[in-house]
Amino acid sequence: MARLSLPSIFLLAGLLAIASNAGVAEAWWWSGWRWDCLFPRSGRGYGQSRSEVASIDAAACPARGLYNYTSFLRAAAGFPGFGGDGDAATRKREVASFLAQISHETTGGWATAPDGPFAWGLCFKEEIRPPSNYCDASNTEWPSITCFPGKSYHGRGPIQLSWNFNYGPAGKALGFDGLREPEVVATDPDVAFKTVLWFWMTPRAPKLSCHDVMVGRYRPSPGDLAANRAPGFGLTTNIINGGIECGPSGNAAPVADRIGFFRRYCGMLGVDVGPNLDCARQEPY
Repeated sequence: MARLSLPSIFLLAGLLAIASNAGVAEAWWWSGWRWDCLFPRSGRGYGQSRSEVASIDAAACPARGLYNYTSFLRAAAGFPGFGGDGDAATRKREVASFLAQISHETTGGWATAPDGPFAWGLCFKEEIRPPSNYCDASNTEWPSITCFPGKSYHGRGPIQLSWNFNYGPAGKALGFDGLREPEVVATDPDVAFKTVLWFWMTPRAPKLSCHDVMVGRYRPSPGDLAANRAPGFGLTTNIINGGIECGPSGNAAPVADRIGFFRRYCGMLGVDVGPNLDCARQEPY
């Protein structure tokens, strides 16, 4: 297991910059930002001897090299609203929530990891030992006939994009064949980031987008109110994986992990976490 790789550290630093500036385009120069400005380590700065983090990661992280900052910027150019809507606190909170969710989905940490489990993430590029090929035969828009023989639609990329009914529309929106070549999400850095930003920014009924939730655009319907789907970080978890993690019978452990990352990133950005962090009382979509 490994902590954030140096390219991933630069990605994180750039995203932190985005939250404090007008938009993605103005944050390009943060690709050379020093991680130890946030977490000093024995006086050594970037450009001197490489840190323990880098040496551990180089040998252990399956995603090393995939999650790089340059690719993130190219992908983010197609989603100018990300990190750019609302006041400074709103932008910071959205970036913190985004980082929390992708860190949870790709974490390489564990309960007793150095610096704690929430100092780790962006380590994995695809699901380990998927239980199936994730082809949903019941979906009417993207039925099983659209699944290609020998292809698996298991979790890949920063958000661990899963199922044929996500690969299909993601590919259609972003210009790649998500059903014929789903593996590109775990091999092409630009596509990897495009898919997570597409998922984050795109409403798909009956779900709204995670972006809309975090920038205050959520207006609950009567059905949402009856389902206790309250605005806040917990609703983004419901959008991402509510069927497994939300509601009275949901799995509380991954929800707590997501919240732990979110608290950490909010603390780094100096912004409060807001209301409704979990989804235990929300009905899944």
